[in-house]
Amino acid sequence: MKKAAVAGALALAAVLCAPMSAGAHAVSPQPGATATPTPVASPSPSTSATPPPVQERKTLVKYGRHVRQRMDVYWRANDQLIRPVVFMIHGGWWSGGDKAYMKSVTRSYFDLGYVVVNVNYRLSGDARWPAQRDDAMEAIATTRRMAAEFGLDPNRYAIIGFSAGGHIAASVGTYGNGQPGLRAVVGVSPVISPLTAYSDGGYGATHEQRKLRQAAVALAGGCGPNKCPRIWSSMEVPFHASYGDAPMLSVHSAREFVPPYQSELLRESLAVYGIDMSVRSYPGHYHSSPLFREPGVAETIQSWVIGHLAY
Repeated sequence: MKKAAVAGALALAAVLCAPMSAGAHAVSPQPGATATPTPVASPSPSTSATPPPVQERKTLVKYGRHVRQRMDVYWRANDQLIRPVVFMIHGGWWSGGDKAYMKSVTRSYFDLGYVVVNVNYRLSGDARWPAQRDDAMEAIATTRRMAAEFGLDPNRYAIIGFSAGGHIAASVGTYGNGQPGLRAVVGVSPVISPLTAYSDGGYGATHEQRKLRQAAVALAGGCGPNKCPRIWSSMEVPFHASYGDAPMLSVHSAREFVPPYQSELLRESLAVYGIDMSVRSYPGHYHSSPLFREPGVAETIQSWVIGHLAY
């Protein structure tokens, strides 16, 4: 990251946490932190007692019976703060990928002071849509129920999804009339409109466009939009915009196979209900994680998330 961008992100991170007790593997205090975070319910130790050191923890949590219904929770033992949460949802054409691919991104948000939950979900070969959205929502619900155990604020969380994971994240963000505690949704090259992807993957399409079309059909259980309109309607994020939905940020490359206009469709739908959505377009053709690694992209997302999770 560029030094100026990092400094900006760290300055914004001051709203998250004050310096913690030092200890083995403790997270470093953010420079210039002055805001006092919400404390955990205070015990009444002697004023001379030294609190135990804050220590990093990673806990594997099962939120369902299927082997893919697993998530890694990164939290801090002996912490004196209640922290906001960031959920990570990996990509992979809905048919592949794994939370292991998200370790470096997960670590970066943990170091900013968040509890971070890195989620696996059932793939299209395991179950058709909406199983993937259902899994994300159950992972969130399970985490919120375990708030006391992990020292997290169940009413302050964000979701960051990559590619197919961005589709799942946006689908959670527009489900019903808003989700309790959800403050922000970020999509990195998100597939917002499977119907558009299906159309783009027809005659004259690139290899990636054809592959995305096939992946969307597989997500619908092998059924195309003409034969299974109800499933495709459920998959189409802009159709579900409503009052109470979460603010969103979507980033794309200008010439990637999941083009910015997919997100612009959702932005127009959300605007009808007064919900803010920002769509950022970057030069080039990079998609998903390679786009995230381009200069300025990760920093832009971090600043936006920090701003939306602050009190």
